[in-house]
Amino acid sequence: MDLDVFIAAHRPEWDRLAELVRRQNSLSGAEADELITLYQRVATHLSVVRSKAPDPVVVERLSALTAQARSAVTGTHAPAWREFGLFFTRGLPAAMYRTWRWWVPTSAVFLLLTGLLAAWVARDPQVQATIAAPDEVRELTRSGGDFESYYSSSPASSFAARVWTNNAWVAAGCLLLGVLLGIPVVIMLGVNAINVGISGGLMFAAGRGDVFLGLIAPHGLLELTALFVAAGTGLKLGWTVIDPGGLPRGQALARQGRTVVLMALGLTCVLFVSGVIEAFVTPSGLPTWARIAIGVAAEIAFLAYVFVVGRRAAREGETGDLDQQYAGDEAPVAA
Repeated sequence: MDLDVFIAAHRPEWDRLAELVRRQNSLSGAEADELITLYQRVATHLSVVRSKAPDPVVVERLSALTAQARSAVTGTHAPAWREFGLFFTRGLPAAMYRTWRWWVPTSAVFLLLTGLLAAWVARDPQVQATIAAPDEVRELTRSGGDFESYYSSSPASSFAARVWTNNAWVAAGCLLLGVLLGIPVVIMLGVNAINVGISGGLMFAAGRGDVFLGLIAPHGLLELTALFVAAGTGLKLGWTVIDPGGLPRGQALARQGRTVVLMALGLTCVLFVSGVIEAFVTPSGLPTWARIAIGVAAEIAFLAYVFVVGRRAAREGETGDLDQQYAGDEAPVAA
């Protein structure tokens, strides 16, 4: 092969490809098609030169040109740290915002039932007597008793890890088991509502309602909100089984299921924060108002994260689902 003739014959194509690569961010549709065609041709030229007349200068130029063209055609892979940042600044808050119509009513029902149960227990001594023996109730509610000492029963770091693990499992259960028509989610919420309502009722009956609120509020606001988000999302997953919303049931469940898994990862981080507050702030010697203020600040920050950051991302089209390159293609569905 005469290399000089080969270069003279194909140099215009190489120069044109180099020009298109330089302008890759402003190409028209026809130019983008031309870029792909020329990339394939120049890759073939490189193969021919390597096999027939491996001139180092020509091989180096064509290798660099095909590498640049390949990057322009296929795109560059986003760094992991960037995808991680986008998940927490767009994907996760958008997913939480898009499910607020499920978890906000869920939280309202939970708090209403818990409040009614606590009031019933606090006002009726007979109900209190059916819960536990008088000595056990006194041990639970007295100053330094079981309820109060629970938060300092272990070193703060190990207590935080235990609380975080437990809450993460509960949240994951609410999210993933929601596919069973939401029945396990309702059961788990009911158990938690009963526990909180009974404890609160007994503490208020003993005249120590301020202590109860001072111990529950710092971490409980954020912790319960995270669990409400998990429960509401799990209930939505269960409803998707019943009504896939015009999509094939498998496709609808796959889409909602991916969001559920991603939200489980995000809520684990939220529950880590509430676990740290429960271990280091709740049993601390800070005044009650200061401990509650920390809990309120954490709750406000979370709600702003959902209803400000998440709302903005959702309005810009973010769904909280995986990118298409990870989620895979979906078959089109007729409206």
